[in-house]
Amino acid sequence: MNHRLAPILQRYFTTYALTQRALSPATIRTYRDSWALLLTFVAERTQIPPHALELAHIDHRCVTAFLDHLENERGNSIATRNLRLAAIKAVLAFECATMPEHLETIAAVQAIPVKKHPRPQLSYLTATQVKALLDGIDTTTWTGRRDQAMFTLAAHTGLRVSELISLTVDSVHLGTAAHVACTGKGRKHRATPLTTATAALLKTYLHERHTHPGHALFPNPRGEPLSVDAIGQRLRTHVRRAARACPELAGTHVTVHTLRHTAAMRFLAAGIDTAVIALWLTRDRS
Repeated sequence: MNHRLAPILQRYFTTYALTQRALSPATIRTYRDSWALLLTFVAERTQIPPHALELAHIDHRCVTAFLDHLENERGNSIATRNLRLAAIKAVLAFECATMPEHLETIAAVQAIPVKKHPRPQLSYLTATQVKALLDGIDTTTWTGRRDQAMFTLAAHTGLRVSELISLTVDSVHLGTAAHVACTGKGRKHRATPLTTATAALLKTYLHERHTHPGHALFPNPRGEPLSVDAIGQRLRTHVRRAARACPELAGTHVTVHTLRHTAAMRFLAAGIDTAVIALWLTRDRS
């Protein structure tokens, strides 16, 4: 018996993920984007429109080819590749109990291992490198001004990429004791203070936006939250540009996680207690 993917995905994302699993909006968005990429990939290979694809199309060979496509053609990192795989496995695991005739196919996909990658020592940018990165962004365009505000916020607060994506306009508080409020890993709520310069930059950025409180703080041109891939691509572009003025950045691999460690090092250099830093970054202290 064949099973179309469309109703399976609809059940997962509109019911199961929201109610039974109570996944965070950021996780649901990541899973959704992963499946959108997979469906596009399979549709192009099979010449079958996404709405007509069946569960049987998502087999071991298909998924491994998709993962290779992510790394070799889209230029995704191993971490992103593993994240996409986790999203695929999550939906297929959801269907195991109701579709026993597909257990063998599903089990083969579930057996695909995550790809190991070397874990380099935690790196961070120096103050000079951060300045070169942020000053090098072309702010003559709206996307450039958005990126400068976004990466300034990341470098000065240590927000995770998922937290940047989930921020809305009303997450930013620019009055007395300016801060940004967000829900981080494990659904922990926190407020991270903003420097005077960062608050001023965000104020200018928000004044230009003329938007509503619930709208994404850093949207794409369609008004939707940026994806993990889009943020990574924008950061790589700006690092390459900054390397012209700061040769130290040439050939470096800078991610939002690098900016997170940069913020932590800045807090330490300012003499802030490690317990306070852990609170601001919502780190588990074990």
